Amino acid sequence: MSLPAAPLLVGRRAETDVLLGVLAPGPDGPAPKAAPVPPAGAVDLDAVDLDVAGLGAAGPGGVVVVSAVQGLGRIGKTALALHAAHQAVARGWFPGGALFVEMRGYDPAGGMSAEQAVEVLLRALGVPVGDLPPTPAERAGLYQAELARRAGRGERVLVVADNASETGQVEPLVPAGRVHRLLVTSRDTLTGLDARLLDVDELEPDAAAELIGLVLLRARPGDGRPGAEAAAVRRVAALCGRLPLALQIAAAILVADPGLPVAALAGALADQRKRLDRLTPPGPAGRPAGGRSAPVRAAFALSYRRLHPSLQRLFRWLSLNPGPDIATGAAAALVADPDGPADSAEPGDRAEPGEFAGRVRAGLAGLAAAGLLAEVPVGSGRWRMHDLLKLYAAELARADGRHPQALERLMEYYAVTVVAADGHVVARPEIGLSGRFTGRQDALAWLDAERLNLVAAVAVAAAVRPAAAIALAEAVGDFLLLRRHFGDALANARRALAVSRQLGDRGGECRVLNNLGLALQQARRFEEAIDAHTKAAAIARGLGERQGEGASLANLGAALRQTRRFEEAVTVCTQATAIFRGLGDRHSEGQALANLGVALRQTRRFEEAIAACTQALALARDLGDQHGEGQALASLGLVLREVQRFPEAVTAHTQTVAIYRDLGDRHGQGQSLANLGVALWEVHQIEDAIAVCTQAAGILRGLGDRAGEGQALNTVGLGLRELARFEDAVTAHTQVAAIYRDLGDRYREGEALTNLGLALQDVRRFDEAIGAHTRYLAISCDLGDPHGQGHALTNLGVALQQARRYDEAITACTRAAGIFGDLGDRHGQGQALTTSPWPCGRCGASTRRSPPAPGPPASSVTWATGTARP
Repeated sequence: MSLPAAPLLVGRRAETDVLLGVLAPGPDGPAPKAAPVPPAGAVDLDAVDLDVAGLGAAGPGGVVVVSAVQGLGRIGKTALALHAAHQAVARGWFPGGALFVEMRGYDPAGGMSAEQAVEVLLRALGVPVGDLPPTPAERAGLYQAELARRAGRGERVLVVADNASETGQVEPLVPAGRVHRLLVTSRDTLTGLDARLLDVDELEPDAAAELIGLVLLRARPGDGRPGAEAAAVRRVAALCGRLPLALQIAAAILVADPGLPVAALAGALADQRKRLDRLTPPGPAGRPAGGRSAPVRAAFALSYRRLHPSLQRLFRWLSLNPGPDIATGAAAALVADPDGPADSAEPGDRAEPGEFAGRVRAGLAGLAAAGLLAEVPVGSGRWRMHDLLKLYAAELARADGRHPQALERLMEYYAVTVVAADGHVVARPEIGLSGRFTGRQDALAWLDAERLNLVAAVAVAAAVRPAAAIALAEAVGDFLLLRRHFGDALANARRALAVSRQLGDRGGECRVLNNLGLALQQARRFEEAIDAHTKAAAIARGLGERQGEGASLANLGAALRQTRRFEEAVTVCTQATAIFRGLGDRHSEGQALANLGVALRQTRRFEEAIAACTQALALARDLGDQHGEGQALASLGLVLREVQRFPEAVTAHTQTVAIYRDLGDRHGQGQSLANLGVALWEVHQIEDAIAVCTQAAGILRGLGDRAGEGQALNTVGLGLRELARFEDAVTAHTQVAAIYRDLGDRYREGEALTNLGLALQDVRRFDEAIGAHTRYLAISCDLGDPHGQGHALTNLGVALQQARRYDEAITACTRAAGIFGDLGDRHGQGQALTTSPWPCGRCGASTRRSPPAPGPPASSVTWATGTARP
């Protein structure tokens, strides 16, 4: 049972001043000693059900003999146990009182034996020294008899045995019968005891920061640092790993130097290699305690020294893992050497049930039993080490001459396994699939669990195995983009780019630039993406690498479309298609054709777009490429809408939704639902369109795709207008405009403002409508978009007319008619001259023009042979 974090007890003494050890002394024995009160900084057990801990009155058949508290050294087990004991006595659960015995189980000089503990407790129970039996067995019997006598009088007793290291230390202390209780604290899980276990974790962030602040204010009530530097206090607490001992030391440093900014201490602790040294309390007069070992390190050393040598090695090498936790399979790769806890293992092999995997798990479980590791969650096969413990283990690993080989094995494990997983994610028919995973969902589950490790591994590999860093970054890139971890994708690509340039690997640089461009596109940094893909295409052309040139050009076309450079996009996508066709790479040809179809649609060459999308669809189906089929169907559905083949568009988008749902691609599913909603809007299934687009907006919002969310909400707003739910439509379009304003997407902000203005006119809020159309006019002027200016002026003229500002309305519509005349747009010119409401042709409004579609999911192109493999 993990304890919930709770407020700290500093300054709250009322509940903890209950004295323990209130047994009446014997006729000639010493008065029993009271157990100590919890120290400042103890965790508060108010939120913990002490009945669950086994201390409360037992229910029918619910006898709990022992309650054990185990965990990392100096994490607050003693304070927790003491507070539990004080609370239990205060509540009247133990009329016979409570006794405390310090077992000193981890003392290098030796702990208290079970026989000694029994003698101490007998004397506390009032047995005179002279009456103690001569043999340990007889004393143990007398101890049980004394407890039984008190049970007969209704005097329930609690015994607290603190800091026990072995089961044998406390077994004779276990009360017989169902009345009394024994509460044990230990760093180890004491097997063999019928005990309820409470695992003590580090404090929660707020509680950890509060501890530092309360210690400072207790020492100096006027200390302004906790309030003035609250963020720095939280940073120090985080750097202390929220471990009570470390937090108290950090607070002591600040108390000793009242002029020291908390931020300065945080800066000092930020150096990982020196952090444990700096967590040393000040000596006399506030000076560092010279010659003393850092208490945190010393506390860890007590547990480390008790480990078997094989577990010591495993503990050291676990610190080599770059991420926050490690899987059993990765741990197996670390120790796969002749001197490890098993004979052999192939790096990259899945840790299936067997002797080696069993030994590795047993080793990890042994470290967990020693309080040096935790399986989170239990049964997951993923293990987490406390931050400060990991620093301590890393110190030991640096002194281990074999740790570089262990790190090499770990990097190889990650590289091989991520390539195997990527094969399932990309699912390209020409790439053989590894048997390491049962399928795509299994591979994605592994990647989800290992993401932070893999991102960190790229950075580590860049220093120890540069070529592997490039391959690892490439292999994990598809997954990061699929799951929309754009920050990680960009960081990985930039690291790999630096490595490729350092190695003079022009081919690697080309591939990395292409992947960097894809990440930049997803992060909506389109100009930078265009630059990356352009450079990649130039390098590939110079190397005579036609495959790389085609991939870079196809992806360049997608980026150009996003900046509305449609004719250029058509040109480069056509070039890419020709390259792939010449190479016989049907898979990449299909992806390039899908991109070409979208670009042709945006230049209003609809028949050519339909032909390109149809060819892409046929290729994908021939190859069994579900991703390609989904992309081609999405593009085809958009073009079918443009030529008013609406039922066919609904069918195409419905099929696309099903494909992405089957693939587990939530982002593709969200975009496809948004496109389906637009198609349903076109066939007047307004309520269905609203429902589908609301679902799409929820999915895309959850994935952090605010642009996609905005486009889905735009269709929702248009549907609400058609149902005469005008106020709801105003709310929806206001949200859309805010989304695009936040994203800095002025083009789509302008579209949203047009629809917002028209919805405001529906509810006769004419002044606000005029404001919205005026803002769109300003955006269109800034963007140099004459069509947008014409539409904005026409709608502005209508709103001015409705507000009875006729002269201004005539001026606006006259200007609009002139712009459309210059553009040769006679229809727009006619609308302006008759001052009829005219929505943005890309937004839809009162004349029921179509809403914009989010477009197909990105169709990125990579090398036909896949990314480089280690």
